Amino acid sequence: MKKMFLKSSLILALVTAGVGCGSSSDDTSRVRVFHASPDAPNVDVLVDGGRVLENVPYPTASEFLDVSSGHRQLSVTPTGDSTRVIDARVDLESEVSYLVIASGKVASIAPIVAPVDGADVPADSSRVRVLHTAPSAPNVDVYVVANGASIRQAQPVLSNVTFGAVSQYLTVPAGKYDVFVTVAGTKTVAIEATGVDLVGGFRGSVAALDAKGGGAPFALQILDESAE
Repeated sequence: MKKMFLKSSLILALVTAGVGCGSSSDDTSRVRVFHASPDAPNVDVLVDGGRVLENVPYPTASEFLDVSSGHRQLSVTPTGDSTRVIDARVDLESEVSYLVIASGKVASIAPIVAPVDGADVPADSSRVRVLHTAPSAPNVDVYVVANGASIRQAQPVLSNVTFGAVSQYLTVPAGKYDVFVTVAGTKTVAIEATGVDLVGGFRGSVAALDAKGGGAPFALQILDESAE
């Protein structure tokens, strides 16, 4: 695989069309939707038939929305079209936050529901997890090393990560890091993000993504969950 480089961005454009649809706070879940289908058009998101997000482009994550807990019907349609490309029943636990990912190419798009770890993060640490949401990429290894360090002698923090996988959260000391995603079992770099600043108390997800339309160049996107 050709080596691709990435300038990491910690700023993610947020959808501002979110509408809370919960009731009382003790019967409510928090839901964030991430459009990670590279060849899908802009989409609308519906909960129990009510539209809560409109015209969401790839690759964008919404703010956390208040949604009534329990059994909910989650639907995704292309903007301006009533065809439901995702129509799934999801179970939401009260007072739990979730990342719901519209994952895969549009022909096989499906939701991934990943609870957010709401535990406090130590002030001198950061807590991150990895999402393999690049359908055109093979299984991968993930390296997290000190800023400027080589991965030549390093061991991956995650190995043989398959498409659609959501890792456990990893807690690391706050600081600057370089993140490398390689073809599984090799040192062939598919994505490189240098100088990633993980500040104390940060919690988030790092998503591997196709380019818009699908395929290379692959990229990383960091979803900040600190304020959920």
